[in-house]
Amino acid sequence: MKKKQAVAEDPAEMIPSESREEENEAPVKVKRSKTEEVVYHPVKLSRSDLYRPPTAEELNQLKEAESLFHCSLLKMQMEELLKEVALSERRKQQIDSFIQTVTKLLRTVPESPEVEVSDLSWLSSAVKVPFLLVPKTTKGKFHMTPPASVDLIGSYPLGTCTKPRVMVDLAVTIPADVLHPKDVVNQRYPRKRALYLAGLAQYLASSSDIGSMLYSCLHGNRLRPVLLLTPPGKDSSSFTVRVHACPPPGFFKPSRFHPQKNNIRTEWYTGLQTSQSESSEPPTPHYNSSVLGDLLPRAHLQFLSAVSSQCSAFADGVALLKVWLRQRELHQGTGCFNGFLASMLIAYLLTSHRISNSMTAYQLLRNTLNFLASTDLTVNGISLAKDPDSTAPPLAEFHDAFQVVFVDPSGHLNMCADVTACTYKQLQHEASVSMQFWDNPTVDGFHSLLMTPKPMIRTSDHIFQLCELVKLQSSCKKLNLLSELMDHSGNYVHTALPYILSLLQRGLGQRIHLLTHSLSPDPEWSVESEAPKHKAQPPLSFGVLLMPELAASALDRGPPADSPKAAEFRQLWGSRSELRRFQDGAITEAVLWDGESMCQKRLVPRQIITHLLQLHADIPESSVRYVGAMVDDVIKTGSELPSTGEEESLLVVQSYDDLSRKLWRLEGLPLSITAVQGAHPALRYTQVFPPLPLKLDYSFFDREKTSRSLVPKEGKPCPAYITPITVICHMEGSGKWPHDRLAIRHIRTAFHIRVGELLKKHHNYTCRPCPTHLDVWKDGLVFRIQVAYHREPQVLRESVNAEGLLVVRDNEEAQALEMATIHKPLLTSTLHGLQQQHPCFGAVCRLAKRWLGAQLFSDDITEDTADLLVASLFLQPAPFTPPGSPQVGFLRFLHLLSSFDWRNNPLVVNLNNQLAATDYTEIKNDFTATRESLPVLFIATPKDKKQSIWTKRAPSVQILQRVVMVAAESLKLLENQLMDSNQIQDVRVVMRPPLDAYDVLIHLNPKQVPLLVQAVDPPTVTFSRGIMAGNVTQSGGALPVIDYNPVSLYMAELRVSFV
Repeated sequence: MKKKQAVAEDPAEMIPSESREEENEAPVKVKRSKTEEVVYHPVKLSRSDLYRPPTAEELNQLKEAESLFHCSLLKMQMEELLKEVALSERRKQQIDSFIQTVTKLLRTVPESPEVEVSDLSWLSSAVKVPFLLVPKTTKGKFHMTPPASVDLIGSYPLGTCTKPRVMVDLAVTIPADVLHPKDVVNQRYPRKRALYLAGLAQYLASSSDIGSMLYSCLHGNRLRPVLLLTPPGKDSSSFTVRVHACPPPGFFKPSRFHPQKNNIRTEWYTGLQTSQSESSEPPTPHYNSSVLGDLLPRAHLQFLSAVSSQCSAFADGVALLKVWLRQRELHQGTGCFNGFLASMLIAYLLTSHRISNSMTAYQLLRNTLNFLASTDLTVNGISLAKDPDSTAPPLAEFHDAFQVVFVDPSGHLNMCADVTACTYKQLQHEASVSMQFWDNPTVDGFHSLLMTPKPMIRTSDHIFQLCELVKLQSSCKKLNLLSELMDHSGNYVHTALPYILSLLQRGLGQRIHLLTHSLSPDPEWSVESEAPKHKAQPPLSFGVLLMPELAASALDRGPPADSPKAAEFRQLWGSRSELRRFQDGAITEAVLWDGESMCQKRLVPRQIITHLLQLHADIPESSVRYVGAMVDDVIKTGSELPSTGEEESLLVVQSYDDLSRKLWRLEGLPLSITAVQGAHPALRYTQVFPPLPLKLDYSFFDREKTSRSLVPKEGKPCPAYITPITVICHMEGSGKWPHDRLAIRHIRTAFHIRVGELLKKHHNYTCRPCPTHLDVWKDGLVFRIQVAYHREPQVLRESVNAEGLLVVRDNEEAQALEMATIHKPLLTSTLHGLQQQHPCFGAVCRLAKRWLGAQLFSDDITEDTADLLVASLFLQPAPFTPPGSPQVGFLRFLHLLSSFDWRNNPLVVNLNNQLAATDYTEIKNDFTATRESLPVLFIATPKDKKQSIWTKRAPSVQILQRVVMVAAESLKLLENQLMDSNQIQDVRVVMRPPLDAYDVLIHLNPKQVPLLVQAVDPPTVTFSRGIMAGNVTQSGGALPVIDYNPVSLYMAELRVSFV
């Protein structure tokens, strides 16, 4: 319906005054009376305006979009993200109003009489002090009085506060008469600070203007408790005000807090008389930096405000960096790289002119990540102090006391005092990985960088947890860390952590690429409760990124026996170290770990970790929960030597290689063989349960007289299922081949007969030729050889019409033949190569297909499709690194299924790295243009860019929706179970499909189910199925029943009858 429109001479007359500058925006809102609905009209531009050359600003924007972003889409995505995380005006008004209310309340805090610090009689029993009073008493007087000032600090006044968790910081200055200059000693100041917060909490508790009130700690530091306030009513969850108690600026001299100074006396802390003088006391750098951190927040805000005023994109750059950190779980907790450090880092880059004030937020993020990736602050610290005073310590002094060094503008405070070297290495690693895929046009950089969460369980190859944190007390004793424990004010968890990390780093050495640890969340507790003990925090989790080629080695070879380093090696490994002679004649120290099969060798890091923790840190194996291979149980076979299929797959591949060589050497064929290719999942290591070489129990069978085949005796259970392993044998092209489809089939049958005769004659293999294939019984396995002629699909497409003309038309028969003889063999050889690059590729495929089969999806998502989905995780892992263990690969497979946008995007699997950036664009454009006619799950490969031949027939929209839903639920359940030791530990629960949706359930006779032992929950009763234990004969013998599974045949009949 067209609307009438008044035409104005000047197009600008149609634009409301506030939109005059934005002439390019086509739809313009015209204001009408309230009763009339709002109507949008296009802006009419005159011819001269339409063809007006772009302005300098427009040209700049176009150039920026072209040079800085892969496409303008990335720019728009980042702009939209910034709008999402920015605070709305309404939210800001709510915050300002609540801050005013709180400030008024705080200024009216009543005074209390002066008492000893340890006397809490002035405090009501309903409010507790947010401090662990260990030791019980310390000197000093305290009284409650209104704060000297109440100021906003932190990200909110700076404009860098972001959603989702909006935290507004409020600094309450403790009046000078409450404190004493000597309060820096023996926790006097931190205790007075905690008492002052308790006094504030007691007063605010009676006010109806405050919603909830909790205690917490600033970044997990127990010396710096804070008070969390939320507004009353429905706004209670929209933001939190964090009240900090601070000394007056300049009250303590910064020089008292040098990293080498001591402010906790051993005699006071231990309660034992010592003869140590103050100069011989151990330094307390962490305690010092905790107190000093309270002196400087206003100075830091002034510094950042000055930097921010010079750079217009500063707030947006910090917001993007905070989102990046949040997705990597580095933004909160003890020793995190928080928003404050992110702001300070960008400020450092701006003040040191490494980046320019005119840069955009995108450029700020990129340059910051580039700096992090290339700068190691554990070795070369950085300082924001341009001209520090003469009392400021040098960087070397900070390096002696702390693992990571980033000094603030005053030159006295190391802002990374609590950051461990491992956390910084993780930050570096993440920045490095981000930079690698940032410029890759084949990766969706925006989603990988800023939208994909990276929880530890999905990022690390192996994870282990220290469950009983109280055991770390004995670790501190064993490692002799009394002075460090004093420095951390009794927090034995964070005292022992750096030493445990260093120990594990030494022990794991070349096996790992990265060792990370979880950041203990900031504890939150009611103002009516005592401060939680250190052991009350959740288990400490450690993540390991493995080096695949070295991680599973069962041998750690040490220095020669006469080397000075041999003693050091023996001290590290204890009784596990022994002298060994090697084939090269060398006699060296060595440690040999247990492990025969691949699934046992995969857990060698577990043996190393538990041994070192027991030996050096007094942590028993029972306190270590190792979450490296829990999910692998569902594909494990073998009771004596457990295996996850690697060894069995290797046997199949070796037997196939032998058969392939023998086929190549066959003489007496009318045409020579041009190629022998495997076309079975077992030959690419991805069969869930690889075929096992079988030794037949002949007493179970009768022999059929004509074909000498074995048939089970009457009344016996169904025989063991024997998988035929498909092998495609291409014959050379020749003019002798006929051009008639029936004649070609007859020729192929003749080849099957002839190849069978030659294999029987030369190698004594039992063979059974058929029109479509030749079955060969070799090494207890059955190989199904199919002879192929390369022109046969073309012949199947040709037909002669009524006029006698040759017509070429594609048909299903030709497509099926091409799939069997061309596409499947090529896929098998390509994925076999991928398995050689990534040793756990096959195991991930087996887990994925086990899940699909168990959830009844394997008819819709075929084996080939599943293998390609898993291959994409290894070929394009961004923002992760390729999976290094089956478990993490399986979790990422579930995440891919549940989170990929199948409706709007093709999944591109770049096999052999054959696709260039232009191919990706072409695939995406073709996909968008013809979306409606394409499969719902579209997979593009280098040989199949437009059709997705693997998913043409299935899944349907409904099945894919169900797969996505079940995958999301399975992932959530599995990740919670793996990370939480309190849950019931049964990973098989994700393999049990819900059956309540079905109208009919058919129960089968277990005797006639040959694969019953492969059930997720196998029955206790088993049946003899004509198999014996013992070595398999290489050739000869009668042919068993092949490819006979009554369940599959029954399913096929049901489908024919009812679908």
